[in-house]
Amino acid sequence: MDIKELYKLYQQHPCITTDSRNCPEGSIFLALKGASFNGNLFAVQALEKGCAYAIVDEESEELRVNGEKIATAHNYNPFIKVDDCLQTFKDLAREHRRQFEIPVIGITGTNGKTTTKELIRAVLTESYEVMATEGNFNNDVGVPKTLFRLNDDYDIAVVEMGASHPGDIKTLVETAEPTCGLITNVGRAHLQGFGSFEGVCKTKGELYDFMVAHDCPIFVNRDNEHLMEMLKARNSGTTDIYYYGQSDNKDILIRGEVVSCAPFLKFRWREQDHDAGYVSEWMEVETNLIGAYNLDNMLAAITIGYVNNVPFDSINHALANYVPTNNRSQLTKTERNSLIVDAYNANPSSMKAAIDNFRLVEAPHKMAILGMMGELGDVSAEEHRKVVQMLEESKFDEVWLVGEEFVKTPSSFRTFANVEEVKQQLAAQQPEGMTILIKGSNSTHLYELPPLL
Repeated sequence: MDIKELYKLYQQHPCITTDSRNCPEGSIFLALKGASFNGNLFAVQALEKGCAYAIVDEESEELRVNGEKIATAHNYNPFIKVDDCLQTFKDLAREHRRQFEIPVIGITGTNGKTTTKELIRAVLTESYEVMATEGNFNNDVGVPKTLFRLNDDYDIAVVEMGASHPGDIKTLVETAEPTCGLITNVGRAHLQGFGSFEGVCKTKGELYDFMVAHDCPIFVNRDNEHLMEMLKARNSGTTDIYYYGQSDNKDILIRGEVVSCAPFLKFRWREQDHDAGYVSEWMEVETNLIGAYNLDNMLAAITIGYVNNVPFDSINHALANYVPTNNRSQLTKTERNSLIVDAYNANPSSMKAAIDNFRLVEAPHKMAILGMMGELGDVSAEEHRKVVQMLEESKFDEVWLVGEEFVKTPSSFRTFANVEEVKQQLAAQQPEGMTILIKGSNSTHLYELPPLL
């Protein structure tokens, strides 16, 4: 059965489930496989629970009706056999996306892509009905699920795309087919999967490849030399480029500056077109985000809002009222301390940004609880040594380092093998009157600490 025929079936049963525990009446079950599960084994169960059809990519005796083999292209029973369920899922999602002639903004990057996506959503929502990626649905399963949420109620879509291996972004952009794109930055993350920093750049740059090939606009941080090199290597000069940044470079459309971090970011921005001899007045925004590094994320959202004709006042209103969630740049105040929680992800570039920003935070007593960085392969020891060196230069009142990589790294700081050891220490020693930075990869579970501080 080809994708167009299968999509017609989806239009008759417009709900795809990949979870046999959640089978709405009349839906289509799609049997995905992973390292520890095989959806094909649950296809019969999904039909018994209410699914009208089950798409599978393995054949077995139980997937037969009255002794007949499972579906063929023109005569199918409740079981529809395909070569690869995941590829079929992506192909169906792309076919669904093609039913809507609306702007689709594609976002990827090493750091800041989720925060940037949320800021863009907030800005665009001031003028449009916006569909955006929820949670961390940014991989080869999450992106199709996101695209299937599209319907006629939406004016614009914002699709986040993550990557941990070469070719990941190529696959995702070919599924989502964005009409414009943004790479927040590139850094040394998931090096076990990418092999090198060059591998990171090549994979993230697959978004630029798609944009240039389809003559779609690109939004670029003009001050990021890696992004500029990636763009220069690909752009033939016909693609529209919208630059933002903090420098006084004359081709920057939206320029911004940090005003203060006390601890929330306050910044100012303006529109400028030096060729036309036009520079607007500075506009100041007080945000609810921690970190000077979030200025670039703010400027990206402003630029996309500007290009999509969102009024300046509405842009400022959206940014001033955005409140972060999911342990990203959050400030939490307890009875004893103020906590800066950024415990969702950590890699060398985001760790450096967090430490640099914490230096700028105006607070009398500072403590850092940092978790190890994962998936760095052969450079892991080197990158953890660099973090220790940055911390030694920062002169914070106290530093606790969590995870085996930090335990192995020589330092004068207190180290803990895991978060459970930290909890035991907190039961014996309670910091008080501190501003505490909590930063680490999700796998270190540092997000469990705030209730104890």
